[in-house]
Amino acid sequence: MNKREIEELRQKIGCAALLEKDGWKVDVKESTRRAIKYRRDSHIIIVIHEGRGWFDPLSPAKGDVFSLAEHLGADGFVEACDRVADVVGFVPSAPAWLRQARPKGLASITERWRHRFKPRPGSPAWLYLTGERALPADIVMQAVACDRLREGPQGSMWAAHRDSAGALTGWEERGPEWRGFATGGAKRLFRFGPAGSERICITEAAIDAMSLAAIEGRRPDTLYVSTGGGWSPATDEAIRDLAKRANAWLVAATDNNRQGDVYADRVRAIAAQASARYARLRPGAVDWNEDLKALRRPALDATASATSL
Repeated sequence: MNKREIEELRQKIGCAALLEKDGWKVDVKESTRRAIKYRRDSHIIIVIHEGRGWFDPLSPAKGDVFSLAEHLGADGFVEACDRVADVVGFVPSAPAWLRQARPKGLASITERWRHRFKPRPGSPAWLYLTGERALPADIVMQAVACDRLREGPQGSMWAAHRDSAGALTGWEERGPEWRGFATGGAKRLFRFGPAGSERICITEAAIDAMSLAAIEGRRPDTLYVSTGGGWSPATDEAIRDLAKRANAWLVAATDNNRQGDVYADRVRAIAAQASARYARLRPGAVDWNEDLKALRRPALDATASATSL
């Protein structure tokens, strides 16, 4: 196969086709339009760049469709080319939840954020956070007061990511029927709590950061942060900046699963390199929001029952 034929295959065949043909399934709950998570047993592959790229969040492995074929078992590049060629004509099923791409000419990140209302008691995002996600009203109110939250479309909420200087870079989008990140935005860290805190709890989602804050009574010595479900180079840099502060204590409060353990190992390595303290804080369930729901659900159910009488 010559170079031109290889390039034609690279353009024709997306990573999704190779994965679906190999029996992998889309994890709808954990996917976004720009990063689709595929699972097979305990293994994970995330497809990016509109299907042309991929990475394994549990290892350094990443690349194009040919390197994916090798990652899936092809013995060398020649066999990888054969496997990719075998997928020509196979059309993967598009996840029904994927929204259509937004039109071009979007306003800037700061303008789009500024034009969204802040959540307030009774608003769709407020009801989603305090109802379905069981966050205490005072935690949501504090996050709103710190300009961390906005109302998203269709009952969703936006949770701000900011850089070390406090500039808005994007936001996590979570709602009853949607999970994503701001189009055109960049993941840094969602930050909730005193900016200069020595103790920094690192979670994988803004809702988990606020959930842990609620469980701990929002410790005054703690900054609760979220990586937004990924680990970008900019996120890594942001955590390293936090590790440099005097008496820094990095707490890996990532999910209670294999991916969470991989992220925790990365936090531990950053702490070691910065000579900072380190601890692993593991939720009892998969994540902190599930733990919070288990703690608060009986009281919420009792309140709902009393209201209905």
